[in-house]
Amino acid sequence: MKLSVFTVATPELGPEELAAAAKEAGLHGVEWRYTEVPEEVREQAPSFWGNNRCTISPSKGLAEVDRFKQAALSHGLEVVSVTPYLRAGDLQATERVLEAARHAGASMIRLGVAGYDRSRPLDELLEEGRAYLQEAQQLCRKYGVKGVVEIHHGTIAASASGARRLVEGLDPQWVGVLLDPGNMIHEGVENYRMAVELLGPYLAHVHVKNAGWRRIETNEAGEAVWKCEWVGLKEGAVPWRQVLSDLLAVGYGGYLGVEDFSGQFAESPAMLRHFSEYIGGLLRELSPNV
Repeated sequence: MKLSVFTVATPELGPEELAAAAKEAGLHGVEWRYTEVPEEVREQAPSFWGNNRCTISPSKGLAEVDRFKQAALSHGLEVVSVTPYLRAGDLQATERVLEAARHAGASMIRLGVAGYDRSRPLDELLEEGRAYLQEAQQLCRKYGVKGVVEIHHGTIAASASGARRLVEGLDPQWVGVLLDPGNMIHEGVENYRMAVELLGPYLAHVHVKNAGWRRIETNEAGEAVWKCEWVGLKEGAVPWRQVLSDLLAVGYGGYLGVEDFSGQFAESPAMLRHFSEYIGGLLRELSPNV
């Protein structure tokens, strides 16, 4: 397994700074965030989903993509992914991202997945989601870039089981699943060995972060109210030693991409070093011959 970083987690760094820091920390690849950063937030302090300086702006075209690509390549890093925030069903936007990903030399993009908020029946959302993925699969084949469905709370793919149901029958060469155990703490947690076995050939990528639940109050009915929060990699409910053992057991050889939202470190280079030392150390311990 190799180590990468999704640049949503490194908001204060420009692409060249990020690539240098990732290389110094011992990482092998980068997942470039791909979305517009609104002009009104560009003067604000850097933040994950606000003024993120490590984000490809689609409106700047392929010249912008090339700048990020060269930042990675100049430091010997692989461009693992161009990672957008697509809406399920938006094939036009999906094709634009695939074009950018092919230009960047990326191996994958993140596809759109419908949210679930009790306002529409699950069966309808699944039918629409699978129809979108079937069309997206054809585009992925055309551009030579895999599309992945991320396991994410608040969506119809909140668990490994839900994600497998969504991609079942599609070609795993072109459509896969991004396993995110941290997201699964919020919603969708399953036995990790069962989850990776269930995903089988669709297991395409893994994100590394951690989360935990905290009781915050008691409501008027006297019921406990709990909140799930992002925490440090070693401090949450995801047992990363076990997850890595399970990934090794099924022969997973892809990337582990850090996406740490804990705010535990004042600067991103320190976060990257911690990720490399902790996760890389576990890998060396669990599989010393790799």
